[in-house]
Amino acid sequence: MAITCKAAITDGHGNFKIENILVQDPQPGEVLVKMMAAGLCHTDYDSLSWGKQLIIGHEGAGIITKVGSDVMGLSPGDSVILNWAMHCGHCFQCLEGNQHLCEVASPVAAGSNGYTPGHANPLGTTLNGQPVLRSFNIGTMAEYTLVKSSAVVKNTSKKISFPAASIISCGVMTGYGSVINAAKVKAGSSVVVLGTGGVGLNVIQGAKIAGAAKIIAIDINANRLEMAKKFGATHTLPADKNDTGLLKAAGQVKQLTDGRGADYAFECTAIPELGAAPLAMVRNAGTAVQVSGIEQDITMDMRLFEWDKIYINPLYGKCRPQIDFPKIVSHYEDGSLLLEEMITRTYPIHQLHNAFDDMLKGRNAKGVIVFD
Repeated sequence: MAITCKAAITDGHGNFKIENILVQDPQPGEVLVKMMAAGLCHTDYDSLSWGKQLIIGHEGAGIITKVGSDVMGLSPGDSVILNWAMHCGHCFQCLEGNQHLCEVASPVAAGSNGYTPGHANPLGTTLNGQPVLRSFNIGTMAEYTLVKSSAVVKNTSKKISFPAASIISCGVMTGYGSVINAAKVKAGSSVVVLGTGGVGLNVIQGAKIAGAAKIIAIDINANRLEMAKKFGATHTLPADKNDTGLLKAAGQVKQLTDGRGADYAFECTAIPELGAAPLAMVRNAGTAVQVSGIEQDITMDMRLFEWDKIYINPLYGKCRPQIDFPKIVSHYEDGSLLLEEMITRTYPIHQLHNAFDDMLKGRNAKGVIVFD
């Protein structure tokens, strides 16, 4: 039986409204999820201008209410974390172990602007009788969402709250995975983190879990630098707006790392002008990681690559949802990874305007939409 519920829907031209949508029962391979919480990030704001109507949201946690036929291992009542890196399991990239780059199901690697054409059930969600797309094929800012079974990971933890579980979906996974899966940070190493917003804080946490001996946080926001200490930074450096490419900050990093530079540096600012900055922070043969997904043209001084430096741009922390999400929850349960402390504010869905405003003005480490 179809369900009428509220959802935040953008027109693709910078605007959104809270509308009533109709969500159908799941078809084979699908599950219907009652959303309990949805994390908010800058990508959600960007999605307002993708030129197409979408249900907003790509982070979330909820409870399965119905399952379609052919769905194995999931049942009504299961608590789940939503995951946008769906995978088919049989394409070239999946067979290479790159589930996050699936050539069939990934909304980023296979499609563009958060939507892969050809969902099995295009009429599963409608607005005024017309199909409405879901951002990243999951559209978490809705009271109910209909998704493929590969878009959910069962959460068996009795300790974690739904708001905390919801932010694992992207921000936490991206930061943590960039350290653990992509850079493979070694114990005893030195790490620099440029930008200490939600993703940067999780890079810091990932570096701490990896056993990094020195974790240097750099940000222009003094309050965020204080927060970085709480999440595991051993040193903090205030950034200067007039420091082009953060070259002066790079000099300070070298002073803290025996004059060589750090072993690893992670860019988490999403500022195109800082795309090359992590290269200036690392030693010869060090690793620079561009985490924030800069997609604009930038100019790089190739001398920054001297010598033998590696620059990588991983997607979604090379996420393997069924493996990585339980690991993150386990780290949360043993106290080595903080989640509740990252959530600055929660909002009902009708206050989404306020949530976006707080995010854009840097008031939140993480804001979360909560549902009744």
